[in-house]
Amino acid sequence: MASITIRNLDDATKEKLRLRAAAHGRSMEEEVRLLLAALDVHAGPSITQISAPSSGLATGPLAGRHILLIIGGGIAAYKCLDLIRRLRERGAHVRPVLTKAAEEFVTPLSVGALAADKVFSDLFSREDEHDVGHIRLSREADLIAVAPATADLMAKMAGGLANDLASAVLLATDKPVLIAPAMNPRMWNHPATRRNRTTLANDGIRFVGPNSGEMAESGEAGAGRMAEPLEIVAAIETLLDITPKPLAGKTIVMTSGPTHEPIDPVRYIANRSSGKQGHAIAAALARLGATVHLVSGPVTIADPEGVFVTHVESARDMRDAVERLLPADAAVMVAAVADWRTANEAGEKIKKQPGAAAPALQMVENPDILAGVGHSKQRPRLVVGFAAETQDLLANARKKLDKKGADWIVANDVSHATGVMGGDRNAVRIVTRSGVEEWPDMSKEEVAERLAARIAAALQTIEV
Repeated sequence: MASITIRNLDDATKEKLRLRAAAHGRSMEEEVRLLLAALDVHAGPSITQISAPSSGLATGPLAGRHILLIIGGGIAAYKCLDLIRRLRERGAHVRPVLTKAAEEFVTPLSVGALAADKVFSDLFSREDEHDVGHIRLSREADLIAVAPATADLMAKMAGGLANDLASAVLLATDKPVLIAPAMNPRMWNHPATRRNRTTLANDGIRFVGPNSGEMAESGEAGAGRMAEPLEIVAAIETLLDITPKPLAGKTIVMTSGPTHEPIDPVRYIANRSSGKQGHAIAAALARLGATVHLVSGPVTIADPEGVFVTHVESARDMRDAVERLLPADAAVMVAAVADWRTANEAGEKIKKQPGAAAPALQMVENPDILAGVGHSKQRPRLVVGFAAETQDLLANARKKLDKKGADWIVANDVSHATGVMGGDRNAVRIVTRSGVEEWPDMSKEEVAERLAARIAAALQTIEV
């Protein structure tokens, strides 16, 4: 498709285009591309039927926010392709700026395709600078992210240089700036870079990373790896999140997922818990400002953003981890902990023997983690347990409430027909000593948001 020069349009047309783009949450350039694409499809929908991008359905601190992403010239620039995707799937609009060095690592075509927006790189562009484009770019964004922030870019920022588009935008902006440094460990630890970092921090620039690990160069390791895309996303969300933080200053200990109880080095006793509900609750509590420590059994899903995670295998490992994390303001025990384990774990794989009977497994009871927390001398002010049942749901939940010393039991039917175990939806009942609150079927994320809000309200009213 030919390049689009909006400045050549008359003022009335530009104003209509600006209003249309704003209504759809797009840039003017993206709106024109979609209009032209619709005209090219003979049997396709009419122009008035063009729908907003799927990111418009997203909710959260990034929905509808505009991120100006400055991509520096380092090998870590390739990670920005995933970063753009992660930001857009959360509803953000990403406008990329590439330095000349960045174009040696990623192409404007790939960056523009993922961002669905024009890629800017030239300070003296005839098309963009007619209306002082570098000023416009710096002011239209809600936040500017620099990733990777090379030693050169950091030095320019600290020195106030503005000899290319990226540095001019950074000098002209009045918006929050987050940088993700990436460079060789010796460059990161060089006195000049350390001085620049201090200067930038004093100027209000926010940092994410760098991380430690292996470098792209053979045999090089240390601090200097760019933060991972999801870490950068979490940092951006934190900076842009203006929702109230009723759990700020509160510490919450959680468990999630199944436990694996070994039979021998190959086999183990487990259950079908995916950890989706527990991880969603941990993330929701963190978004409300809590410091969340999650003890997770073996799961295949990613760690929730903004949460401190300890990974364990068995029920005994989980109990020990939870006890180390007490005291806390609240405990939310979501994990589906195995009730039983073998009395004697075999040191080698148990083999079939011709003509021999199947080996008998002697079982012993696992520690009751919820009861241990509910009756602990370091008992949190609020203790929430989960009851996964296939029959007599409310009766079993009420028994658990009394026996385990919990304040609430979140009861759910995990019969095979419900699809709750491993699924994406849940229908729960909140059982307390004052009654039962029944919630409708909803996504596990919605359950998490609603439960987190209930926990925040309870902690504000419970006496110390």
